[in-house]
Amino acid sequence: MPREYVLKRRAELQERTRQRIIDAAIELHQTVGPRATTISEIAERAGVGRVTVYRHFPDEMALGLACSGKYFSEHSFPDLAAWGTIGEPAQRLRTGLRETYAYHRQTQAMTSHVLADGRHHPLMAPYHDYWSRAGEVLLEPWQARGSRKQLLRAAIAVALSFDTWRTMAIEQQLRDDQAADLMFRLTCDCHM
Repeated sequence: MPREYVLKRRAELQERTRQRIIDAAIELHQTVGPRATTISEIAERAGVGRVTVYRHFPDEMALGLACSGKYFSEHSFPDLAAWGTIGEPAQRLRTGLRETYAYHRQTQAMTSHVLADGRHHPLMAPYHDYWSRAGEVLLEPWQARGSRKQLLRAAIAVALSFDTWRTMAIEQQLRDDQAADLMFRLTCDCHM
């Protein structure tokens, strides 16, 4: 067997093992949360030894980056550029809320555990940055100034929040369209 083939085959096997480890960690993060997830459980679920996990991911940050990278590539955030093409402020806000709540529903298992365990963990910075940018995109077409703009910015931030969505959709059992409509009306009241 040619040496090139053996090396290529070994690299493929290592990549498959790496992906099994990432998948196992993501599954555990969604079910028990990052804080309760252990390397032993990841290894067991991935069908490898603990040493293999550490060989691929020498520390928590390396594993966390790999997990978040894969998770967010499979669960893309709503498209802010598409929101930005909607010129009418109310329509942009409605679209943003509707897509945000669909995203929150799709990712609720992971998001609820990760926010509970590590809301301020450095790995969460891109998540928080995204929602901050989303708020600015939704705020931009409104012609608010001064204290009205400040209130509108705060209302949009609350409306986009996963915690707000969870309260309305899970605790109060509103449908996503009802929750989006309620937050649309409350946010628009801040503009009056």
